[in-house]
Amino acid sequence: MSAHASILKAGPAPVQALGQPGSTTHAPSYYAASGLPQPERPPLQGRVEADVCIIGAGYTGLSSALHLAEAGFKVVVLEAARVGWGASGRNGGQLVHSYSRDMDVIEARHGQDAARALGRMAFEGAEIIKARIARYGIDCHFRPGGVFAAITDKQVHQLEHHKALWERYGHTQLELRDGRQSEAAIGSRRYKATLLDHSTGHVHPLRLAQGEAAAFEALGGVIHELSAVTRIERGEPAVVHAGRGQVKARFVIVACNAYIGDLEPQLAARSMPCGTQVIATEPLGERFPEILPTEQCVEDCNFLLDYFRLSADRRLVYGGGVIYGARDPAHIESIIRPKMLKTFPQLKDVRIDYAWTGNFLLTLTRLPEVGRLASNIYYSQGCSGHGVTFTHLIGRVLAEVIQGQSERFDAFASLPHYPFPGGRLLRVPFTALGAAYYDLRDKLGL
Repeated sequence: MSAHASILKAGPAPVQALGQPGSTTHAPSYYAASGLPQPERPPLQGRVEADVCIIGAGYTGLSSALHLAEAGFKVVVLEAARVGWGASGRNGGQLVHSYSRDMDVIEARHGQDAARALGRMAFEGAEIIKARIARYGIDCHFRPGGVFAAITDKQVHQLEHHKALWERYGHTQLELRDGRQSEAAIGSRRYKATLLDHSTGHVHPLRLAQGEAAAFEALGGVIHELSAVTRIERGEPAVVHAGRGQVKARFVIVACNAYIGDLEPQLAARSMPCGTQVIATEPLGERFPEILPTEQCVEDCNFLLDYFRLSADRRLVYGGGVIYGARDPAHIESIIRPKMLKTFPQLKDVRIDYAWTGNFLLTLTRLPEVGRLASNIYYSQGCSGHGVTFTHLIGRVLAEVIQGQSERFDAFASLPHYPFPGGRLLRVPFTALGAAYYDLRDKLGL
């Protein structure tokens, strides 16, 4: 069966929704309307025991759970809402290598040893995802090829630097294309050059999460949905309290990211939830054959970047913008449609069927925060916009440290973490002011 035939029928639902903390239903996104059928996963009841209890059934939690289950561990996952309810089921679906701060910044700030250690892992996440899809037959509409697109001459030079930097760290599947080649590949005259990464691609993100959950459960793993964790009782073993139940576990992984709330205040104080907005058009059919004929995904090089791709049924999924502090905008379409029309003016009369928002977690350094809350309690958070691939990498790394292999975990845990200036009260205006500065530079081509 073709990908177009296998996708679930999804009618228009132009709602702003939002699936905020307290809600347990998926945001009314295109992804939720076209996800995989899901089994009942009842809330936690009573007292159970496990080798590992994981808090959160997004990519970080599911990746960790699957690696541990493959290694023979008894794992219980607790999810406050539904599998893939947060950013894992709402994002742009693009497999982007490295970190939100690239290897040259890591070299400059943290030294060559740290850069070498992180550089050896920078391209691993996408390979884990592709291997998972192949091994477990996950029907998440994977398409190969990811494109970085330059709008200004300065950004063209940035692409050249980007290519040389990644090649220095061993990644050689990159192809620089000029403006004419870029227009032919994207269907837009907006870009002066593009950098194609042949090793990446894009997926239906919620289906990926749902498929990984099914693979984990097939190995004997247990997921309890509607099981919001209220307290982690330190000790060996630890006890995780959720609703009417508790999980006693030798190890705990906190994998909540932007939806951690007040569960662990010291983690919340070092990060800031941010909202990003996405729309999906009606199916384009064959009306616009020039738009993404190779079906590769694209993100531009602006500080506040746009990203877009075609879905399996040829909708244009277009996202961008950042709302610092994760406030939900009232009219998502009015924010994103003008961005889409700058890229594809020919879509001026195309209907928008879906509009949604979701939160990712930003850190001050823009690097992920990984560490221990106790000797047997681990956490990872703050992917800062590079979550699809990093979460899959860190899931493997967390599984390794639980099995006694700490070298790769320590490479991340040794990075310094800082609170936002001004604390939780002023972090939003300070960060928004800085972002406005860089956004103005992009618009002026500086």
